Amino acid sequence: MTTRRAYGDLARRLEDGGVDLASVEERLSVQRVETPSWGYGDTGTRFAVFSQLGVPRDPFEKMADAAQVHGLTGVCPSVAVHIPWDRVDDYGELRGHAESLGLRIGAVNPNLFQEPEYKLGSVCNPDPAVRRKATDHLLECVEIAGKTGSDVLSLWFADGTNYAGQDSFTERRHRMVECLEEVYAAMPENVRMLLEYKPYEPAFYHTDLADWGAAMTVAQRLGERAQILVDLGHHAKEVNIEYVVALLLEEERLGGFHFNNRKYGDDDLIVGSVNPFELFLIFVELAEAEERSGTRIDYMIDQTHNIEPKIEAMLLSVMNLQEAYAKALLVDRAKLAQARHSGDVLGAHRLLLDAYATDVRPLCARVRESLGGASDPVEAFKHSGYAEKVAEERGEGAGAGWG
Repeated sequence: MTTRRAYGDLARRLEDGGVDLASVEERLSVQRVETPSWGYGDTGTRFAVFSQLGVPRDPFEKMADAAQVHGLTGVCPSVAVHIPWDRVDDYGELRGHAESLGLRIGAVNPNLFQEPEYKLGSVCNPDPAVRRKATDHLLECVEIAGKTGSDVLSLWFADGTNYAGQDSFTERRHRMVECLEEVYAAMPENVRMLLEYKPYEPAFYHTDLADWGAAMTVAQRLGERAQILVDLGHHAKEVNIEYVVALLLEEERLGGFHFNNRKYGDDDLIVGSVNPFELFLIFVELAEAEERSGTRIDYMIDQTHNIEPKIEAMLLSVMNLQEAYAKALLVDRAKLAQARHSGDVLGAHRLLLDAYATDVRPLCARVRESLGGASDPVEAFKHSGYAEKVAEERGEGAGAGWG
């Protein structure tokens, strides 16, 4: 069945069911997803890095690859950068290069886990000299945000301990808050600080920002422009992430997402590849929040593609996000509210299942085409010749970070 015919059949079914299709398409067309520079380079696991031909050799080539994703999907105009992995001599030049490709620089991500001095932590380290180094790096990234036009400082800390008694939980927290207060005070008024949490790894006894509660209480100490970043892979397996999302929305502290997926303990699989129903339920909460407030929430992908083709993996990730959002927009909110208020447990549940079971691929394809993208971005990229071209030009490229 052709895309046009499939869309027509879907449109008739949706409109017959009372769906305001024009409104759904409008909301899909303004969805924005930020891709990460590190997702385009060679990375790996603790065991190996599997290099690929044609990966970028510098941040400028990362932007060129990101432009392919934006061009084929129409919804990825910003690229997150990681410092020092993306450090350049002239950030104005990098900004201009991104803009020439129809992109802009997104979140600035400091690196506080790679230096030997950070063995016992960065902003929580018991050594004041190490904390000073970490804080200075954060301040450097605030300056880089100004030079690149970014308005987000995205922070993840590997800080934690491996053994009981190694350090004081409360003293480490005081050190973190002291460092972050200095950074927060230095941020321009248009810049937000997003705090990301993770329950474990690389520290295995405790992590200083282990969950959303630990992150939110620190954010509350700092101010309104300190918000929480939810990484879908950074939770214990039993955690109900959509519930966490609802709570953070209610408290007006949800600042953004790092979208990815995991089966066990890591977080670099393509978003929606393992638990697409969970992704849909998260978007059910987000779509409802969009209707009742103007809260800004940044949707960012955080993945490193170890064995799969980099650009194709990013395209598939974006497509999965578009489809999850589209399904969430099809939920009949009025009927759902009625079922909830009347105690119709299965009726409410089936309303979600009906939306989730809808094949929205023709709808998303139509929206991408309306934005100048491709109905099937992965297939379009495969036939574009871009991968072969950059493989010849770049050879084996370079790693995205320490890879």
